[in-house]
Amino acid sequence: MAKLSDTLRSSRVLVTGLVTVIIVVGMAAIMMAVGGAANLTTTGQPVDALANSTNDCVTCHRSASPGIVEQYGHSSMAGAEVTCQNCHEVSANYPGAVAHQGTYVLASPTTAKCATCHQAEVNQFHQSRHSLPAYVAYAGSEGLSPEMQQMYAAIPEGGFVQGQMKTENALHMLEGPEVTAFACDTCHSVGAPMPDGSVGQCQSCHLRHEFSLTQVRKPETCNNCHIGPDHPQWEIYHESPHGIAYATTGDTWNWEAEPGTLSPKDFQAATCATCHFSGFGQAATTHDVGERLTWYLFAPVSDRRPAWQDNLARMQSVCLQCHNEDFVTSFYKNADAATLHVNDWVKESDQIMQPLKDQGLLTAAPYDQPVDFTYFEVWHHWGRTAKFGTWMQGPDYVQWHGAYEILKGLSELRSDVDEALNQAGAQE
Repeated sequence: MAKLSDTLRSSRVLVTGLVTVIIVVGMAAIMMAVGGAANLTTTGQPVDALANSTNDCVTCHRSASPGIVEQYGHSSMAGAEVTCQNCHEVSANYPGAVAHQGTYVLASPTTAKCATCHQAEVNQFHQSRHSLPAYVAYAGSEGLSPEMQQMYAAIPEGGFVQGQMKTENALHMLEGPEVTAFACDTCHSVGAPMPDGSVGQCQSCHLRHEFSLTQVRKPETCNNCHIGPDHPQWEIYHESPHGIAYATTGDTWNWEAEPGTLSPKDFQAATCATCHFSGFGQAATTHDVGERLTWYLFAPVSDRRPAWQDNLARMQSVCLQCHNEDFVTSFYKNADAATLHVNDWVKESDQIMQPLKDQGLLTAAPYDQPVDFTYFEVWHHWGRTAKFGTWMQGPDYVQWHGAYEILKGLSELRSDVDEALNQAGAQE
């Protein structure tokens, strides 16, 4: 009987243990299911950091401009508890301040405000082509303060442009402000001077108000300005092997990877940001778009950039993440040669035009003679396109949108110049 009692007691303990295990496992399964559902909700729908916000700006703008609140609520800045006031609110005497709901704000925060948290990025931007050189390229430097004149001259593109560009781009003056506001100004204002003495607009690339890594890293962002006959980088990129890889597999890339840690595991081919901005491989993150470039490709006759050897090492450290050294070295050698060849064509256009200048047959006003446009397009459209196409691997833009148009333009220049000289001779 004792043995039977012990057996029954052991059986009850075993059954109790099994029941307990079943209950615990069941509870765990339920919790996992609930938790899983919660995770799906979290990952399926972006977290709204402003969902329970009682901030005065958020409360008001939920009705006044709900799209802005929706965007900002999903941003990493909102997640870091950066408030609307941190970026917009200023003192009453701050340059550009406007009265708003009992306080004073900047309708569009300047780089001086961004520098409060992003000082290194703003400093890099100020040394870049996207800074004052972008603005001066269409608006001129006459309106810059002495401090900004000094800043402009210290930027590599600033010093170069002053001595090398053929003429100030006067097209915006001919077109008038009604057109320019929707044309040149839209892109070149990325480097515009601001009333508070700061320079540039971060929001030209970092679209408000989500400030998304994915958005700013995708080539479509650069497409806003780098498109068209004078700088068709967007079109060239899509024709290139890099662009084809992006178009066909880019939806699988890690667009939200932590800055400064990117590798081929995240991006299997280059984007605009990978080559020019991102911390990729051995290259550190930068906001100086020219930091990895070896030539002034935008210029009529391209010269080497200052410290171009350092720039070369930085860019090639990105290239070498995917390509072998022989390929990279050979590519650079051949692309350098092509750049010099295009330079020779542009110099030839100068030589063709020189007799008109020598005999005073060109007016002082820009773009008031047909030959002015042909002369301009040889370098500004077709010369630059051929060089951009070379370095970005877009063969159609090197050939038919570049070299062919250059040769055609040189032929037209010869004919126009000969006709002008003959007419001048007949009138004497």
